[in-house]
Amino acid sequence: MTTKTDLWKRLVLIFSQTVNPFFFCLGDFDSYILEILNKFLVCYLKVLKGVSSIDDNFRSAPFEKNIPVLLGLLSVWNVSFLGYPARAILPYSQALEKFAPHIQQVSMESNGKGVSIDGVPLPYEAGEIDFGEPGTNGQHSFYQLIHQGRVIPCDFLGIVKSQQPVYLKGEVVSNHDELMSNFFAQPDALAYGKTAEQLLKENVSQHLVPHKTFSGNRPSLSLLLPSLDAYNIGQLLASYEHRVAVEGFVWGINSFDQWGVELGKSLATQVRKQLHASRTKSEPVEGFNFSTTKLLTRYLQASSDIPADPPTLLPRI
Repeated sequence: MTTKTDLWKRLVLIFSQTVNPFFFCLGDFDSYILEILNKFLVCYLKVLKGVSSIDDNFRSAPFEKNIPVLLGLLSVWNVSFLGYPARAILPYSQALEKFAPHIQQVSMESNGKGVSIDGVPLPYEAGEIDFGEPGTNGQHSFYQLIHQGRVIPCDFLGIVKSQQPVYLKGEVVSNHDELMSNFFAQPDALAYGKTAEQLLKENVSQHLVPHKTFSGNRPSLSLLLPSLDAYNIGQLLASYEHRVAVEGFVWGINSFDQWGVELGKSLATQVRKQLHASRTKSEPVEGFNFSTTKLLTRYLQASSDIPADPPTLLPRI
């Protein structure tokens, strides 16, 4: 079992191998770094506790109270039964701006499969197209499509206590309450929409009614975290990672290989050899399909003024 002391030793070793030794000559830098490492370690251990709590929930909770199972089954239902291939991850916190891209990699690389774990083609759709943006950024980007275009199931992530609360005199609510007003309103808009009858009662012009009608009945789920501390971050990450595993189990696929990235890398090796041969020996582009041959030829012609072994230019500071 890894102890706190073991983790501490590993962190010190990693840092000592990666930081320029020059910095260790600067007086109190040692104590400063130790203080940072200590804070990092405390935070890291809290993340692990959060992860462990979801591990326990996944391992032992009945399905109706099992967070990863419920999340996974909802995804399978939306993708394989209702035919909705995408999922929007919408955190109402700027601190989670990289959460959607992280889950995109976890989910799409793990479950982007077309055959079962036994190599048999799947008779149903599997895997999700994951994307997302924080809060109001997404509202002014792709919510139009989500509300009135294609049906895309949404995950709304809200935080009870803001990391950076701002209260301005004269405003009705704080900046965080303003943000959370949208967090609570958007799922309602997706679920219930707005009918033509409601619009007519509001005296909306007849020619605008079709454009302002919302069909509703668009699926979403909401997760409300107490705060965005290390413990809750651990819970959030573990919930989504176990969710991916649940989906894989139900779909009968291997979520733990990524053969899909291999072909492109293999072909890139051939391109690399061609580029080297063309730049150093002026060899023509050969062995590729018509489109790629044309593109490579154009690329080489347009960059012919670049030497085969250009000098490395570092930016000036």
